[in-house]
Amino acid sequence: MLPMVSVTLFLPLLGAALLVVLRDVPSRTAHAIGIVASGLTLAGAVWIWARGVAGEGFSQVEEVAWIPSIGVAYRVGVDGISLPLVLLTAILFFVALVFSARIEERARSYVALALLLETASIGVFVALDAILFYVFFEVTLVSMYFMIAGWGHEGRQRAALMFFLYTLLGSLPLLLAILGLYLGSDPNTFDMRALITDPPLSGLAATLALLAMLVTFAVKIPVFPLHTWLPAAHVEAPTAGSVILAGVMLKFGTYGLVRFALQMTPEAFRSLAVVVLAFGVFSALYGAFAALAQTDLKRLVAYTSVNHMGYVVVGVAVAAAAADPGARTLALDGAVLQMVSHGVVTGALFLLVGMIQDRAHTREMGELGGLLKVVPVLGWSFVLAAFASLGLPGLAHFPAEFQIFLGTLRVYPAAVVVVLGIVVTAGLYLKAIQSAFLGEAPERWRGMKDMDARERLAAAPLLALTVLIGVAPFVVLEVIHRTTQGL
Repeated sequence: MLPMVSVTLFLPLLGAALLVVLRDVPSRTAHAIGIVASGLTLAGAVWIWARGVAGEGFSQVEEVAWIPSIGVAYRVGVDGISLPLVLLTAILFFVALVFSARIEERARSYVALALLLETASIGVFVALDAILFYVFFEVTLVSMYFMIAGWGHEGRQRAALMFFLYTLLGSLPLLLAILGLYLGSDPNTFDMRALITDPPLSGLAATLALLAMLVTFAVKIPVFPLHTWLPAAHVEAPTAGSVILAGVMLKFGTYGLVRFALQMTPEAFRSLAVVVLAFGVFSALYGAFAALAQTDLKRLVAYTSVNHMGYVVVGVAVAAAAADPGARTLALDGAVLQMVSHGVVTGALFLLVGMIQDRAHTREMGELGGLLKVVPVLGWSFVLAAFASLGLPGLAHFPAEFQIFLGTLRVYPAAVVVVLGIVVTAGLYLKAIQSAFLGEAPERWRGMKDMDARERLAAAPLLALTVLIGVAPFVVLEVIHRTTQGL
C-alpha cells in the first residue's frame, strides 16, 4: 500500500527543493511550482481522509528507525483528532499560495519558504514520535519568522523578532517535558503511542511535566497573558502569512494540549483542569472585549482569534475534568471541531481583509465605508465570514461552540459566563460591517475593483466550507468522534 501519509508530508518539501535547485526561475514559474505542489498535497490529504481512521488508536501508521540507540524513530499516522487538521492545513496552504501568486519580489524564496512551512505544519499533526514532533514544531518557527521579516509590512522586523523569541523560548519547556516522559517510561521511549497508552509519570513528576507543556502551548494558542506577540505578528505579516498563522499554527497549541497534556498526563491535567478552564474563560472574554476596542480590521480579527481559541481551551479543560463520559466527549468533539472551523473562518477573514488593504491601502474602518455597493462580491464575502465568526447558526462556528458550551454547562455551570464572548463578538462584527461596508462610499473608493478570478479561487473554498461545516457538521464530527469517544 502506498505510504500516503509520508507522500503527502514530503510533497511540499520536494517542491521547495526544486525551487532551490532552479536558481533563476521566473516568478510565475515559482508560483506555478508552489501551487502544483500544494495542490498535489491537498489531493494526498483528501486521499488520506478517504482511507479514514479506525475507532481506536492511530491509523495509516508508517514507521522507520531513525536513532535506534535512544528509541527515536520516524513514526507518522493519523487519528480522528489529527486527520481533520491535516486536511485543513492542506486546504489553507493551497489557498494561501493561490492568493500569493501576485507577489513578484523574491518569489522563489517566498514560495520555497511557504512549502517548507507546509511540510513542517503537516508534520506536527502526523508525528507519532515526540522528538519528531518537536523537530517539526521548531522548523515552523523559522519558516514563519522569515516570511514575516521578508514580506511583511512596515513594522515587520520587530513583529518577526517578537514572534520568534516568544515561541522559541516558549517551546523549551516542552522539550523538558518530553525528556521527563522519556525517562519515566519503561522501557524508555519517545513513541507517542506508548506514552498515551500507558502514561509514564505520576504525582509531582506528572504535574511538573504538565506545567511545562501548558507554558509552551499557552504561548502558541495564545492564552492571556502570553498572547502579546499575536496582534503584532498578524498585523505585520503578509496576508498569506496571517492566514497560515491563524488557520494552522495556532492549532499547534490546542492540538498539543490534547495530544500531550490530556493524553499523556491525564491525572495531573484533571487536578489542574479548573485552573486551565479559568485561563480559557478569561482569554475568550478578553479577546472579545479587546477586539471591540479596535479600529483596524486586521487587528480586530487577530483579537477574535484569542477569543475563539479560548473556547477551545475551555472545551479541552472540561474534557479533562469531566467524570461523565458523555460530557467529556461532547466538549472534546466541540473543541476539535472549533479548531477546524476557526481555521476556515478566520483564514477567510484575513484573506478578505488583505484584499481590502491591497485596494484601499488602509485597514481603518473609519476611512472605509459603503464597500458593499462598490465591491459587492468582496463585501458580501466578508459579511458571510463575519456572521460565521460571531456564531450565527447554520455557519461553521455554531455547532462547535454549542457543543463546548453544552459540555461546560454539564461540568462547570458557572463557566458558562464565557457565552458573553459571543454577545460581544456579535457587537464588534456588526460595528465593523456598519463602519466599513454600509452607507455611502467616499468618492475615492468608487472606482475600486471587485474580486478578480485569482482572489475568488482563493476565497471560494473557505466560504464554501464555512457553510458546509455549519449545515452538515457531521461530515467532520463523524471522523473526530471515532477517536474522542475512546479517550
